[in-house]
Amino acid sequence: MNQRPEEHDNASSIESLLPIDDHIEEGHDSEGRKVRHKGIYLLPNLFTTANLFAGFYSIMCAINGNFTVAAATVFVAMVLDGLDGRVARMTNTQSAFGAEYDSLSDMVAFGLAPAIIAYQWALSELGNVGLTIAFIYVACAALRLARFNTQIGVVDKRWFIGLASPAAAGLVAGVVWALSDNGVGAVDLPVVVIMLFAVLVALAGMLMVSNVKYYSFKDLDLKGRVPFVAILVVVLAFAVVFSDPPRILLLMFLVYAVSGPVQFVLRKRQAKQ
Repeated sequence: MNQRPEEHDNASSIESLLPIDDHIEEGHDSEGRKVRHKGIYLLPNLFTTANLFAGFYSIMCAINGNFTVAAATVFVAMVLDGLDGRVARMTNTQSAFGAEYDSLSDMVAFGLAPAIIAYQWALSELGNVGLTIAFIYVACAALRLARFNTQIGVVDKRWFIGLASPAAAGLVAGVVWALSDNGVGAVDLPVVVIMLFAVLVALAGMLMVSNVKYYSFKDLDLKGRVPFVAILVVVLAFAVVFSDPPRILLLMFLVYAVSGPVQFVLRKRQAKQ
């Protein structure tokens, strides 16, 4: 039976709303000629999707009051975030789509998730002040990611300008994990301690949008040969972290966050001499 014209028009309208067309991305080949690539790379975007899910799951856990899992999941998201970039570079599957998707996933995992964890765990005790501080962190994370995307290929890759959003998230989530792992909640803390935590969250946000330089570790050669003792050091490092993950990871991210301002002050003093 022939399809009536109005049925054909309706079917066409429905199909036009469905994402059935392949993604087409323009790029350049090795000789600089403009080429068009159809579709997206699956492997690195799988890790990015896992990173996005980790951020989403962390938010759900925070809303349900499971702060230990919520904070720990932020660190899982960090591992996944590191893997998607490494996999893309190792397999030569970088793309503009992947970069944008990665930034959106990072905004959820390292922008929204830590802010919601901090607010649900303690900042809500401060009322509108706590809500404002949580929003400041989210806004700074968004600005940090936007600035990072515009500086790719412009600044020295050995350095981050401002504290990276995963490191800021590790600082905030690390405090929550270290305390909630011992059963300590906002109701158990004096107001002074909650206010200090609020200052920490605000400082983490401000460091993200600052001009303080942080070492990025991107110039490390992970594919080359290393001395045998290097493997031993890595094994010992894993052993130390797994001996007490909440507190060891918090200490690591705290030292990293402080390293930027300390180096900034030292460089200023050397410039005056």
